[in-house]
Amino acid sequence: MKRLVKDFREFAFKGNIVELAIAFVLGGASATVVNSLVDNVVIPIVSASFGQPDFGGLALQIGESEILYGRFVDDVVAFLMIALALFLFVVKPYRAINERETEDEVIEPVPDPDEIVLLREIRDALKR
Repeated sequence: MKRLVKDFREFAFKGNIVELAIAFVLGGASATVVNSLVDNVVIPIVSASFGQPDFGGLALQIGESEILYGRFVDDVVAFLMIALALFLFVVKPYRAINERETEDEVIEPVPDPDEIVLLREIRDALKR
């Protein structure tokens, strides 16, 4: 039983699991921020452009059935706005930071030791 508890503790509190848990919590928090951005900033701009706050009222009546395609349009617009917000506020800055770091990490080639240079000169002289 002690071995089982020890193995579980090693598994549960390994660095990767803790990092994954932190990423999950931060992902949830950032989802709240992105949803707020879309709901409170982007959707009102879209609403002003099209003259209505949402498309949820759009429907198609076929016999006794009602197809609520407006809700689908709302969800597609929300998805596209969330994807755009994530791209502009997460992906682009992340790429810019990574590019800047890789530019800073340019590794200069290490010159050959003097012995190697001398051996190459001897080799080239013997070839003549």
